[in-house]
Amino acid sequence: MTRDLTLYPEDEIGNTLWQMQESGEDLITEREIEFSVLFPEQELALKFGQLLLENNQKLSFTPSEAHADLPWEITAYPQMPVTYENISSYQELLESSAAPLKGQFDGVYFVG
Repeated sequence: MTRDLTLYPEDEIGNTLWQMQESGEDLITEREIEFSVLFPEQELALKFGQLLLENNQKLSFTPSEAHADLPWEITAYPQMPVTYENISSYQELLESSAAPLKGQFDGVYFVG
């Protein structure tokens, strides 16, 4: 199969989705995807978590040891079809919402 760069651009998300497609994973059925954002202060992370909860988003809040200067992690767990557009749009939404609270996007993780 030839890679369609409009569906699977050559970046981190596109490469991951292309690998999933090539390994036969179902990318059409909705599934839970993890999006992590790190914060420098607990209070800022909790404000971001509240924003997500007000928008009916499932989330977790945990301390993080990955970055000493960003010790608090909020992970959102939206259900969505696994498309580049869905993932990149949700990531951009999280980044723009987290920026005023000094949040830094940490990554997208595909579960199951």
